[in-house]
Amino acid sequence: MDWFIAPDYWLSRLVFQRALAGVYLVAFLTAALQFRALLGERGMLPIPRFTARVSFRRAPSLFQLHYSDRFFAGCAWAGCAVSAALLAGVDGYLPLWAGIVLWLVPWALYLSIVNVGQTWYSFGWESLLLETGFLAAFLGNDEVAPPVVVLFLLRWILFRVEFGAGLIKMRGDECWRKLTCLDHHHETQPMPGPLSWFFHHLPRPLHRVEVAANHVTQLIVPFLLFTPQPVATAAASLMILTQLWLVLSGNFSWLNWITIVLAVPALRFPDGGAPASAPGSAPLWYEVVVLAVAAGLVFLSYHPVVNMISRRQVMNRSFDPLHLVNTYGAFGSVSRVRYEVVVEGTLDDVPREDSDWREYEFKGKPGDPRHWPRQFAPYHLRLDWLMWFAALSPAYAGAWFQGLVERLLENDRDTLRLLRRSPFPPGAPPRFVRARLFRYRYTTWRELRETGACWERTYVREYLPPTRLAGVSERA
Repeated sequence: MDWFIAPDYWLSRLVFQRALAGVYLVAFLTAALQFRALLGERGMLPIPRFTARVSFRRAPSLFQLHYSDRFFAGCAWAGCAVSAALLAGVDGYLPLWAGIVLWLVPWALYLSIVNVGQTWYSFGWESLLLETGFLAAFLGNDEVAPPVVVLFLLRWILFRVEFGAGLIKMRGDECWRKLTCLDHHHETQPMPGPLSWFFHHLPRPLHRVEVAANHVTQLIVPFLLFTPQPVATAAASLMILTQLWLVLSGNFSWLNWITIVLAVPALRFPDGGAPASAPGSAPLWYEVVVLAVAAGLVFLSYHPVVNMISRRQVMNRSFDPLHLVNTYGAFGSVSRVRYEVVVEGTLDDVPREDSDWREYEFKGKPGDPRHWPRQFAPYHLRLDWLMWFAALSPAYAGAWFQGLVERLLENDRDTLRLLRRSPFPPGAPPRFVRARLFRYRYTTWRELRETGACWERTYVREYLPPTRLAGVSERA
C-alpha cells in the first residue's frame, strides 16, 4: 500500500468533509442574512469605505475588485449553494482535481468576506474555518484514500486550538489557576444559552471539576493526538465530549462545532477503511501538490508557534492575509460582573426621564429580564456579540454604535431585521434614541419561582444621551 495515503481513515474523511460543509453553510447563511445592515453600502461599517483605504495586498478579497450589495449577496448565496453541494457529496462524483477546485471555492468566497468584514468578522472562528477549509481541499475524494500528511496537519490545527486556549488561560486570569472562573463565566459569557442559567447554579465544587477537566483536555490531551491508535481516537473523543458540554452551556457561534469537526479526522472508526474497489495509490501529481502545500503550511507555522510559547501570547490572530495558519485562544480573562447596554427610543418631541421610553429587544443578548435565552449557535448573531463588547467598554463600540443608533432613528428595515422586536411600527420611527448601561445577574431559584424572570438588572449609568437623527448625522 502507498505510504502516502491512510486507507483506515476513509470514513473519518467522509464524516469530516460533510460536517465541515455544514459549518460552511451556516457561515455563508449568516453572511447572506446579515450583511446589508452591517457591511452593505448603507451599513454601519460599509465595505466600499473600507476597501478605499485598505489595499488588496493587505486584505485580498473579490470585493476589492468590485462591490455592490447585489454582488455580495450573490457571493454569499453562491457560498451557500456550493456548501450544500459539498454537504450532499457532489465532490465524490468529480475527478480528483475538480474536487479540490470545488472545495477551494467556498474557501475563496469566505476569505473575501472575512477580509472586508472588519469588526464584525474579527472572531477567531473565522480564521479557524478558513484554515480548516483550505486544508480540507487537499484531503481528496473517492478516487484516493486520505493523505497521511493532511490528516497530520488537521491534528496540528486541533492541537493549536486546544493547547493555545489552555495556555492563554493559565497565563491570563488567576481564576483559571484557582479553578474559580466558572463561578462567573456562565453568567458573564458573551451570549448565554437556554441552559446557561442552570449551569451557573451548579454546585461550586462541580465548577472546580469543570475547570480542572478543561485544563486536562486543553493542556495534556492535545499531545495524545500524535500517539498511535487507539490512544489518538480516545483523545479526540474526549475533546468532542468537552466541546459538546460547551455547546450545551452557551452560544459560541460555530467555535465548538468546528472544533468537533476537527477532531473527527483523528478518529479511526471500526470498519471505516477504504472499500475494496478503492485505488491502492495516489496519482503522482496529487502527491506533489499535497506535499508542496504541506511544506508551505509548516513554514507558515513558525509565527503561531513562537506566539504560543511566548509569555506575551496573543489569541485569535492571523499571521498572513490568506488566514492559512493562525493562532487561537479564548477567555484569557473572565468578567466577574455582567453589564448590558439597553437601547431605547421615544416618540416624544422633548426627551425627559419620564418620557415614554420603549426598549429594543435583541435576538440573543439579554434584555427583558423575563425573556429566556434561546439557542442560536452555530448561527452567529454578530450584532448581539458586538453589543457584549460594547458593554465592556465604549471603546469597543467604535464607529459602528453610532451607525446603529442612526439606523434605529431611521427605522432602517435591514437593521430592524437583526433585532427580535422593535417597539416602533414601520411608519413611526422614534424621535430620540438613548442607551443606558445596566448590571445583570442571574436570579436565584427562589426569585425565578416568584417572578418568572431569569435575570435581575440594576441601572448603572447613562451610556449614550438622548440623540436625534440630525445630531447623529452631524457627528458622523
